[in-house]
Amino acid sequence: MRGLVHGGDLYGHTEPLIDFSVNTNPLGLPASVRQVIFDTGECLERYPDPLCRTLCEKIAARDQVQAGWVHCGNGAADLLYRIALSLRPKCALTIAPTFSEYESALDAVGCTVERHLLRESEGFRLTEQFLGRIDLPVKLVVLCNPNNPTGLPIDRSLLLKILDRCAKSGARLLVDECFLPFLPEKETIRLTELLAEFPNLILLRAFTKIYAMAGLRLGYLLCSDRKIIDRIQTCEPPWNVSGPAQAAGLAALDCGPAYLEQTRELVHHERRYLEIELQSMGAVCFGSQANYLFFKLAGWWDLQEKLIKKGYLIRNCGNYHGLDGQFYRIAVRTHEENTGLIRAMREVLAII
Repeated sequence: MRGLVHGGDLYGHTEPLIDFSVNTNPLGLPASVRQVIFDTGECLERYPDPLCRTLCEKIAARDQVQAGWVHCGNGAADLLYRIALSLRPKCALTIAPTFSEYESALDAVGCTVERHLLRESEGFRLTEQFLGRIDLPVKLVVLCNPNNPTGLPIDRSLLLKILDRCAKSGARLLVDECFLPFLPEKETIRLTELLAEFPNLILLRAFTKIYAMAGLRLGYLLCSDRKIIDRIQTCEPPWNVSGPAQAAGLAALDCGPAYLEQTRELVHHERRYLEIELQSMGAVCFGSQANYLFFKLAGWWDLQEKLIKKGYLIRNCGNYHGLDGQFYRIAVRTHEENTGLIRAMREVLAII
């Protein structure tokens, strides 16, 4: 049986915990979305649209792409497995550390996964050395932007070089952008305008993180190669996205820019607060720009266990490839919750 490899497992603990191990929007589910979910009673009595037509059209309008380039799924993780099952690449390339489900999905279809190790000495940043790894027999390259767990975005010029290199070598490029909405608008790296030029490009996005809809499960991908989307559809059951999830997605798209602007402002301010506090306790932070912080606390292999006793659950990163148990990731939450975590950490570390 596969062990639990992610954060968010509150169900395995008897004591109430404040969850810093998952990285959803600290503002929580938008009130308008919550109301729509409460009002979707009649959705439960009929099958949902198996093609998510209205939702795909609205996503396409917001993301400024063709509706036929949008495909929805039961969360981003579901789509990862559908992509692996439909493409069945013999060899794929990703980085380490990064989100483990890329490799798990590819392993499930017998794909050989090569890892490009990010170096602590380079701040875990992706460099142009990665370009040399994109060659036969690699047929799929998978990247997370910004990366999980580091929170570091990929330099735009490098990302374009990677995309060009993939196109020339005959590889597809899958970029997971689930945390991209948390970056400042002016710093957001937009690849949607390149979809038409590069049919080998697949963008993966989700409502899970930015709209705090983790329990509803709703994600989508963008790709201009309709054959890829058709192959993915043949590898999934009908009615894969529930009626309430589709209704919630439509409501989320109506939230407007104010919710996103408030989110980015809160994340920026609170991430800086947490970073300063962590550094004052001797932690090394690695410059995350997402809604979570990645840090190393040398010599502290049991910080997660000690904080659980204080009522806080954080993410030990020891099960990421290339990391050990001295690396941790914490979500950026509200100021009250963040100050509580810092107070608990000071007590554990015996720092006044």
